[in-house]
Amino acid sequence: MIDSLVTLLGLQAHDPNFWMPLAFMFLFFALIVAGTVLDGFDIGVGCLVPFASSGLRMRMLALLSPWRDANEFWLLLGLTLFATAFPLAWEPVMGRLYVPLTLLGLGVLMRSVAFELRLRAPIESHNSWALVFAVGSWMTALAHGYLLGQIVTGYEPGAGYVGYAVFLALCAVAAYSLLGAAWLMMREPGELRVRAAYWGRQAVRWAAAGAVAVSLVLAFANTGVFLRWTTGTQWLIVTLLWVWILISFMIIEMMLQRTIHRSYRHAWLPFALILLVFLITLGGIGYSFFPFLVLDNVTIWDGAASVDALRLILAAAVIALPVALIFNIWVYWRMFGVSRPPQPPAFRPRAD
Repeated sequence: MIDSLVTLLGLQAHDPNFWMPLAFMFLFFALIVAGTVLDGFDIGVGCLVPFASSGLRMRMLALLSPWRDANEFWLLLGLTLFATAFPLAWEPVMGRLYVPLTLLGLGVLMRSVAFELRLRAPIESHNSWALVFAVGSWMTALAHGYLLGQIVTGYEPGAGYVGYAVFLALCAVAAYSLLGAAWLMMREPGELRVRAAYWGRQAVRWAAAGAVAVSLVLAFANTGVFLRWTTGTQWLIVTLLWVWILISFMIIEMMLQRTIHRSYRHAWLPFALILLVFLITLGGIGYSFFPFLVLDNVTIWDGAASVDALRLILAAAVIALPVALIFNIWVYWRMFGVSRPPQPPAFRPRAD
């Protein structure tokens, strides 16, 4: 594929005009994956907050505390990178997404403000701030799904395309809720684990419907994507990935049902499987779009900044990315495994 692109563009593989936009595109896609996966369980837990009792809400938000600051990092970094590395694609891409981007910005703002003010507010108002955090989480999840629906359909206008984007928005809420529920099952024993399994079971089929809807529309609405999926041995790989995704959803639903009734073993497996489904879905979308930012319209080379500007951005990235990578590894390595609430120290009165 790279050889074909080099020939079509009339460049050399070692030419910065060729490989620098390519490198930044892979970096941008990596940020999208990281933000979706690492911030996804945070959004999902927020979406589940309205369905929990008052006591469980406080525990759910307390579990998120170590990762809240890190989760705010991905959206800002991704938008900054896209705006600086691909300024010529800003108008054809972002210019058509004002509504979901505004919803996304408001949702992120509400989540951040509500979480911080909840920590500083009187105890009697904690529940109110938790519900504001939940509203922001729903807005963020809906915006992600609507964005995906618009991008997959090539920003086509019309009631049918809008309806499809709204359907994907609802499926995105279900997918994030499933991810959040699976994370809670892995992190917390007792009542919260059982309730999380019940919430996940309500969401799993909607999440599966969203994955099916994305794949079908992406394949059959664009001839180039369909040919890419079915040419040569690609059809076999696509079929195997599809079978694996469907089997994963079936295993997730069966394990959620077992957790509700009697089995607490392998509580980590649903979270691992839904993470894998997220990664396969995002990888399939990235593969289908490459090398376009807008399907059949704007390539990454059409939208890229000048080589001199990309060199400056790359110099900043070389300094910033190792720091960000170390910080996030340090923060996220503790997101797996069962959490135990802190135990207050025993009080021993001083002998006079």
